[in-house]
Amino acid sequence: MNPHSEHLTETQTQTQTRETNPPVRPTTPRAIVPYVTQRAGEQAAPDNLVLLPARGSRGRGRGRYRLFYADEETGLDRDLRQVLWARVSFNPYDQHKRPTGAPEWKLMHPFRQRLTMERLRCQICTASATTPLGIIFLAGAHDHEHTGPPLLTNQPPVCPKHVRTAAAFCPHLREDPVVFLASSAPMYGVLGTVYGLVDGTVQVVAQPSEPLPYGHPNLPTFLASQLVRRLARYRVLTVSELARELACLPP
Repeated sequence: MNPHSEHLTETQTQTQTRETNPPVRPTTPRAIVPYVTQRAGEQAAPDNLVLLPARGSRGRGRGRYRLFYADEETGLDRDLRQVLWARVSFNPYDQHKRPTGAPEWKLMHPFRQRLTMERLRCQICTASATTPLGIIFLAGAHDHEHTGPPLLTNQPPVCPKHVRTAAAFCPHLREDPVVFLASSAPMYGVLGTVYGLVDGTVQVVAQPSEPLPYGHPNLPTFLASQLVRRLARYRVLTVSELARELACLPP
């Protein structure tokens, strides 16, 4: 299966996500459930992590290991930069190619978060979040205490159709959230957990509160749960200002 397809239809396994901002929760009952939301029944896979000596580490000192799954075989387990990712299973998908099961509003599914961030797809519907004006990211009050670039975000972008929907679902956004309309948003790094050997067993040794940038020396023994992008160039708008600018675009 293509690890970067927009939808998955088979139950697969992918540890529980840890996030800086809970992704979504309803303020009133709604039929829409964002694509990135984890569902009841989607469970963390059995812990079968192993640490093996990294290639080329012989004779170069101690501590050069790399984290693997004992049964690692699929491209779903690693991202585009070859960092290992947490496994959470997939529920069956419905006739509309949407995940089934009751939403667990405080969680984002690791693979679906990664998919939408890698491909810059809308966290609600997976449509493209790229517009002629830029890529649409939303932020709450504590996300823009300073608005000067660069800015790091673990929140997947949204398409023009679902800007207000995302604002209504996401608990850390205000009623009229700030829009970061980005012209440059390269991948920065990952949130997750550092593993190591403790008394001969693979155990958690650190849970950084900040994302590790790609290229960090701890990434070979890191288990990622969320992808982070760096907003390098962007304009700051309100939702109303964005709507007016989008309305001026040619059909």
